[in-house]
Amino acid sequence: MSYRVRVWDLPTRLFHWLLAMCVVGLVATGKVGGEALEWHARLGYTVLGLLLFRLVWGFIGGLWSRFRSFLYAPTHVMAYLVGRAHPDHLVGHTPLGAASVFAMLLALLAQAGTGLFTDDEVAFTGPLNRFVSSARGLALTSYHRKVGQWLVIGLVLLHIAAIAFYVRRRRQVLVRPMITGDKELAHAAPSARDDFGSRTVAVAVALACAGLVTWIVKLG
Repeated sequence: MSYRVRVWDLPTRLFHWLLAMCVVGLVATGKVGGEALEWHARLGYTVLGLLLFRLVWGFIGGLWSRFRSFLYAPTHVMAYLVGRAHPDHLVGHTPLGAASVFAMLLALLAQAGTGLFTDDEVAFTGPLNRFVSSARGLALTSYHRKVGQWLVIGLVLLHIAAIAFYVRRRRQVLVRPMITGDKELAHAAPSARDDFGSRTVAVAVALACAGLVTWIVKLG
């Protein structure tokens, strides 16, 4: 007997796919440079808004999207690695998947944050660059271009490789639930709230985050 459980609410799914598209666009426009940097900046501001939304949604979103649902103690991680994971740890993010999520969020926050202070001395200056010294701005630019982007690319490739491994070797369905929101489980589990009320709250949070990013950009 299998149980269909709503794991990923619509706001989480939209966040995931919008973030993925933006990251691809950021890598492409960053490599092209020149006039494409204007689009690079716009996509970067969008990513910052998405990340702010996810931080808030990690506390008030659907059950399996909340940070507390995949903030694992070291003992739980070890149990998962030796094949003794609690069934609930396989509903949303697994312990290893959780580590990947937190690493990605931190890396992208650092990348979006440093992007606000960058100065390529040619075609683009971040909106907050004027608030730091020239030396500090160049140091943040160096991290953004020489460290941060490769860290993000590496994490993305690792994320894709992990999905491919679990799909092909472990026979776990991971992509479809992030599209439909539902997982077929061998045991009963609580469903995440995903209704008109929760989606309305998500829209309000998204608009607030967009407004905050707009305000930050206009500071420059």
